[in-house]
Amino acid sequence: MGHTTFGAHRVSCTADTAIRVWSLQDRSCLAVLTAHYSAVTSLTFSADGHTMLSSGRDKICIVWDLHSLQAMRTVPVFESVEAAVLLPEEPVPELGVKSPGLHFLTAGDQGMLRVWEAASGQCVHTQQQLPGPGRELTHCTLAQAAGLLLSVTADHNLLLYEARSLQLQKQFAGYSEEVLDVRFLGPEDSHIVVASNSPCLKVFELQTSACQILHGHTDIVLALDVFRKGWLFASCGKDQSIRVWKMNKAGEVTCVAQGSGHTHSVGTICCSRLKETFLVTGSQDCTVKLWSLPEALPSPGSVPVGGPVLLQAQATQRCHDKDINSVAVAPNDKLLATGSQDRTAKLWALPQCQLLGVFSGHRRGLWCVQFSPMDQVLATASADGTVKLWALQDFSCLKTFEGHDASVLKVAFVSRGTQLLSSGSDGLVKLWTIKNNECVRTLDAHEDKIWGLHCSRLDDRALTGASDSCIILWKDVTEVEQAEEQAKREEQVVKQQELDNLLHEKRYLRALGLAISLDRPHTVLTVIQAIRKDPESCEKLEATVLRLRRDQKEALLRFCVTWNTNSRHCHEAQAVLGVLLRHEAPEELLAYEGVQASLEALLPYTERHFQRLSRTLQAATFLDFLWHNMKLPPLPVAPSAL
Repeated sequence: MGHTTFGAHRVSCTADTAIRVWSLQDRSCLAVLTAHYSAVTSLTFSADGHTMLSSGRDKICIVWDLHSLQAMRTVPVFESVEAAVLLPEEPVPELGVKSPGLHFLTAGDQGMLRVWEAASGQCVHTQQQLPGPGRELTHCTLAQAAGLLLSVTADHNLLLYEARSLQLQKQFAGYSEEVLDVRFLGPEDSHIVVASNSPCLKVFELQTSACQILHGHTDIVLALDVFRKGWLFASCGKDQSIRVWKMNKAGEVTCVAQGSGHTHSVGTICCSRLKETFLVTGSQDCTVKLWSLPEALPSPGSVPVGGPVLLQAQATQRCHDKDINSVAVAPNDKLLATGSQDRTAKLWALPQCQLLGVFSGHRRGLWCVQFSPMDQVLATASADGTVKLWALQDFSCLKTFEGHDASVLKVAFVSRGTQLLSSGSDGLVKLWTIKNNECVRTLDAHEDKIWGLHCSRLDDRALTGASDSCIILWKDVTEVEQAEEQAKREEQVVKQQELDNLLHEKRYLRALGLAISLDRPHTVLTVIQAIRKDPESCEKLEATVLRLRRDQKEALLRFCVTWNTNSRHCHEAQAVLGVLLRHEAPEELLAYEGVQASLEALLPYTERHFQRLSRTLQAATFLDFLWHNMKLPPLPVAPSAL
């Protein structure tokens, strides 16, 4: 249902095929216009308010005279129209508008914008139709002041055109659904390409988030990979085909090659590592195909009229007994690894696809295989929740990494092959140190399976995409954290030296304030002990403690709780407590943050210390009594010398 207002009237349309005109003054229905035979989808008015255009899913548009409320003209448009827009009555040669008569633009289920002349009912301009599903248009509106036209596609993408030429200006990606794969693009990783649960690919510029939507596949795209230089990348999908795309320096992407030959969905793809010479695909038909690329691919914008270059499979090899989930090409382009649902990974020699060995040991199917960039090692990720490292020479298992609670879907080498990144069905990304099998970091930001994982060329950023429709860019802050830790250590050394100097100069107030700022109870204890060694310890301790700020006194009280648990340090704690209890008003003490918890922790240990002191005093009194009451015989007097 829709409605719009002109003058003192409101016009509404509903799914009952009728258009109703209402009076805003007495809220009465003035007229019911019945000329459509299906749901009316849009209403638009001329600038002078004398003419109305209605569109419907009955594949017609009707021009109405608002004075007589009669249909002036019915124009068959031969498609289910979701939106129609009246164009300004001025010549626009680029759109075929050569006379000043009434013209309108339609958007419908054919996925293209068309311009019609109302007087003749002729289509004077048709936008080029792009391939692929999801192109149906659901909305369209004209911003005449800005000279822009906005249309919305069925898969929730926004397309912004220049109104006078229908040249595409910007694209805004809508709901991304389940993200299946992500990759960095460009020599400096300035863009990313995203494969979601859609036949369309989305290319984003990271700095501006500008989007380009790529059409070509006819079914969901499952996997992506990028060649070494970053300008060329490949995709594969459920339509059993592969496509090669090329990006120019302006960030524009065009499909330059395509190939088909698999008999089932193509679920994984990998590009050659040294040069842009070939790519490898793996499919649910249990085969691997090797595709060679021509030496000179067309540049973006110069694709021949016949379409992208057609690729032919150079070699086909049946590699596994079940679906092939992952393929990887070695850094020297001489080896190929495959991982399958049959719980094995295999190593092959290229380009003949000759079997070299089998990696067996996982308890469930494999989701990802990756070669180390530095060593002769292969990493595999499995549905059994583990990541394993294998030696390429003897096919033995070197290490096993356990920590994920569900299937591990992707694995990648980082930090020059010394660490691993893994992502799983549990929505976690884990960073592993290979040398000691330790998980040094767990990143929990996704809420569902993480299908996409890719690292930048410099290993300083990582990209993840998951079933929660989120794409997250991660930055490696290891060096930053190390620099911060080093700066913190240096600052601690400087402050410790300053503290020693203050104690040597007996500037106890500044020393105690500095020690409290370091938030180290033992250092504060050292200052209190130094004050108590002074000949005038009681006076100086009182003067120092009472001149502290309130937050410093609160911290000192918390430290006293720690000291009071140890009989060696309880005297310092009791001395500070004595100063606070004697000189601070009860109301002020009760206002301290956490004072109740501190007192509850102080009481039992304080009682224990006083009981121990009482026992010691009793023993000393008894010893003194014995000493004074013992009758010792007089010592013999030595004879005087003659």
